[in-house]
Amino acid sequence: MSRLFIELYLDEDVNVLIADLLRGRGFSAVTTRDEEQLQNSDAAQLAYAVSHQKTLLTHNRADFEALARKYATSGQKHYGIILATRHSPYELVRRLMRVLNNVTADEMENQIRYI
Repeated sequence: MSRLFIELYLDEDVNVLIADLLRGRGFSAVTTRDEEQLQNSDAAQLAYAVSHQKTLLTHNRADFEALARKYATSGQKHYGIILATRHSPYELVRRLMRVLNNVTADEMENQIRYI
């Protein structure tokens, strides 16, 4: 089954306002708080995103690059990781919109994007 729109899962280090701003633009975005996943390990966060077919958004570059490598070497599939540098929520949404408007959910599978 083909998936067109990316659905985002925001790691707990990402400002929750971003989810609100994205939902206001018609995109699916949930936070670790929304999903009651606060304080879980990075591996558990990615596993949760995978189990719900969501692309994970985080600021934690080093840990999630390592997890993506682990997934790749073990043949595990994930639905994408977006690594964001720290900016205001409005700037991050602006950057995210470029991805959300130009990349399908299917194209995000097993990919890392940097914004």
